[in-house]
Amino acid sequence: MTAPTKTYWAEHAWLGTHVEPGVAIDVADGRIGAVRTEVDAPPPGAEVLRGLTLPGLANAHSHAFHRALRSTVQVGSGTFWTWRDTMYQVASRLTPDTYYALARAVYAEMALAGITSVGEFHYLHHAPGGAAYASPNAMGDALIAAAGEAGIRITLLDTAYLSAGFGEPPNHHQLRFSDGTAEAWAERASLLREAPHAKIGAAIHSVRAVPADQLATVAKWAEERRAPLHVHLSEQTAENDACLAAHGRTPTRLLADHGVLGARTTGVHNTHLTDEDVSLIGGSGTGTCMCPTTERDLADGIGPAVALQRAGSPLSLGSDSHAVIDHFEEARAMELNERLRSRTRGHWTAAALLRAASADGHAAIGWGEAGAIERGALADLVTIDLGSVRTAGALPRLGAEVAVFAASAADVRHTIVGGRHVVRDGAHATVPDVAGALASAVAGLRG
Repeated sequence: MTAPTKTYWAEHAWLGTHVEPGVAIDVADGRIGAVRTEVDAPPPGAEVLRGLTLPGLANAHSHAFHRALRSTVQVGSGTFWTWRDTMYQVASRLTPDTYYALARAVYAEMALAGITSVGEFHYLHHAPGGAAYASPNAMGDALIAAAGEAGIRITLLDTAYLSAGFGEPPNHHQLRFSDGTAEAWAERASLLREAPHAKIGAAIHSVRAVPADQLATVAKWAEERRAPLHVHLSEQTAENDACLAAHGRTPTRLLADHGVLGARTTGVHNTHLTDEDVSLIGGSGTGTCMCPTTERDLADGIGPAVALQRAGSPLSLGSDSHAVIDHFEEARAMELNERLRSRTRGHWTAAALLRAASADGHAAIGWGEAGAIERGALADLVTIDLGSVRTAGALPRLGAEVAVFAASAADVRHTIVGGRHVVRDGAHATVPDVAGALASAVAGLRG
């Protein structure tokens, strides 16, 4: 029996290289069945998408519980390491129920921003003190359920986090994160189950958090499942210095020597790299996920994204700590950061930045069939308003430039996932008061 077809009519649609006015997008079974151009008026029964319609955006790096830190960590001065102490305090208060409530609201905020899939870098596995829950993946299952309720796709990047530093056992905050060994991590992670909206991947928190002789265990687990593998890489110079002292090599070289790098692997941040590091990452096809709003918020630095891409590393974008959830801002910031660093303009086209925010981001977290408005692709779409105070006067034919250099998350009017409206006219379909849900969930975690 053939599934019924739904038709969306986009006033303007970005088709990967250019904008077409009047595009009919036929959808069946959650996928795009046909894309018809030069359709001057909405066909009978079509759902109308006024504005500029783009492929759904992909948030390739998220820590959902960090959303509770927004604004509260801006008092006074400090570094990444002082920020981390505050983050640990929030982590200590989460339960499966409160994490579900917070993540549901955070993922709904992402949907309002046009994000249709998220890579959740998940390391908060156990109860305070490190005791396992009766259901060993209660926290991960809560995240999967939260994404389903919020209407977006998720790749749960279950994270191995075993030590506080090179040769150091986990501290009392990190006991919630640790399974003790990579073998125990793999045993627990193997119990996770996928769902139509959810994939399971793996992550190595960092080279300081997984002993060198256990890196290959995590990499093998991901390889056997052909699953995405992500790793925080060289975010801080202190980590680089400690790795050199412990192993006589950079974190990138250490990962390469233990079989971690490769086409299904993504390094997150990739900030403080040597020329050899760049060659190892690019030459292996390892991806780079830049998180510009978090990297500037934490004073991390500006990574060599241009050099990495030239070396062969595909770029994706993440909102990481959720200081901001706005992928137009992430894309814009990657270019503008590089302008500040180099004092020249035009390092990426707007189309390339939009691809990093969509197709390449989806691919990095295992949803390679998303990120394009074309036949056979997952029917994940986002429509932005072309008449807001930010976009008014822009030329629709400059679609990528309008999206990246003018629009913000506040301009998202519709978000469609699998052919189903999750956000319609700026309102979320299943979380009617996203702001209220966020306020309630965050307030419940304050000490």
